[in-house]
Amino acid sequence: MLSLKKPNPRDWLVSQNKYQSKKTSLKAKTISVTAGKGGVGKTSVAVKMAKILANTGYKVLLLDCDTNLSNTVVKLGLPINNYFYELISAQRDFDDCLHKDGNLHLLSGCNGSIDLFNRNLEVDRIIIDILVNHERDYDYIILDCPAGITKETLTLNAYSDYRFVIVTPDKSSVTDSYSLIKILNKEFGVNDNHLLINKISSEPQYQRMVKTLSETVETFLKCRLHILGGITNVEAPVDQFDTLLLKQENSSLHKNFVKIVKKFTEEIEGAALSTDSEFVPKFTTRSEHDVRFTV
Repeated sequence: MLSLKKPNPRDWLVSQNKYQSKKTSLKAKTISVTAGKGGVGKTSVAVKMAKILANTGYKVLLLDCDTNLSNTVVKLGLPINNYFYELISAQRDFDDCLHKDGNLHLLSGCNGSIDLFNRNLEVDRIIIDILVNHERDYDYIILDCPAGITKETLTLNAYSDYRFVIVTPDKSSVTDSYSLIKILNKEFGVNDNHLLINKISSEPQYQRMVKTLSETVETFLKCRLHILGGITNVEAPVDQFDTLLLKQENSSLHKNFVKIVKKFTEEIEGAALSTDSEFVPKFTTRSEHDVRFTV
């Protein structure tokens, strides 16, 4: 576990020799699944993406970064465990802390561990230490990051090779996502993010959200949003949604997710993308104070 006093986040990330540089093919591609606001389906997206990549033949590590409020085990219907605390306290080896399902390995967090709560830990540095030690063992490492803009979450997002920002049509979700992207840009120099819009109800709504976020981020931050696509809102009881999302592989929801994951893997492998699937925003010259998020 890393124990040195943390310097300026950006300087520290640069010192890790990964920030703002491309990995070799021998190292896993690290993706943080993040959001400015909770309740947007972030964990469901992270789990679904990990399962699709694993079923495609990639070796995947899914790492729950909400280390004391782990939801990945709940989504997957697995028993709650205390393995994360046992790992960082040297009670258990890394391999013994994993739930393995074929190509998909899960390192979950704890759920209300008093021992973990009482430890004064730099969780971001612990997780990055795990990544450094195991990035050569996987093709993809997916970080299910806590929502919001804590320094720990922002550091993990900045350290990752790619960031999937999950947004819903809720105005607070859009505003909070912009705040997340803004701080990543201003404090960590992050210029590229991927955008996935969840729970959309119509194509016009989706296009408005893409336009609003794309032109705002480009105009005021000089950043780029790579548009992954949108997930249609599904009318289903709350307690049945994860079953529909994660287990029904013939559903339109599943097929849509497969297309999104395929688009991303083709993008990062340098394959040509269809221009029909990308939205090209028209930029304005409004001041940042005049931004209005309309969804």
